Amino acid sequence: MRRVFRVVDFNSALLPGGKDQDITVSHDTFSCLDPRVSRVFITENEVNFLAFPDLEDSLVIFGGGYGFDMLQQAQWLHTKVVYYWGDLDTHGFATLDQLRNHLPHAVSFLMDSATLMAHREQWVTEPQPILRDLPRLTLQERAVYDSIRWQRLQDNVYVRLEQERISFGWLMQALNDIRLFTP
Repeated sequence: MRRVFRVVDFNSALLPGGKDQDITVSHDTFSCLDPRVSRVFITENEVNFLAFPDLEDSLVIFGGGYGFDMLQQAQWLHTKVVYYWGDLDTHGFATLDQLRNHLPHAVSFLMDSATLMAHREQWVTEPQPILRDLPRLTLQERAVYDSIRWQRLQDNVYVRLEQERISFGWLMQALNDIRLFTP
């Protein structure tokens, strides 16, 4: 298997030639990297990966869903602030829970109640929800997860907000907040 990522900080490029470098490497090579960034974003959607804006001191990884075993081998990830951006649905939270099995310090990104409610017009129905308990969610994440899995937001509907349906302006504001409040 291979891992695709991009350094979204022009000053921290891994290869000569500057920015906009989508890099695909083997898992072994990925594990041996030592990028000069402090923040790593993992996104599950390829469109979001490709459209992710420049952000100083940051790298974005195209996660592609479940299967984070190889990330655990990348010891350098344990020294970075890791943000996980998944769909706001039961599978997105299950993926976050699985990621935390390997990277317990991972922080959810745009997987909160405010994001979900601000994008109500973009909701679709999740066809096959996950209903099991997810022990590695925070209290706030569990509240959103429970509101989806127990159909509290819309009668008899498992709500789903796909990450690519979140407005670009909302994303930019969240990234600006991270930029302002990261030590």
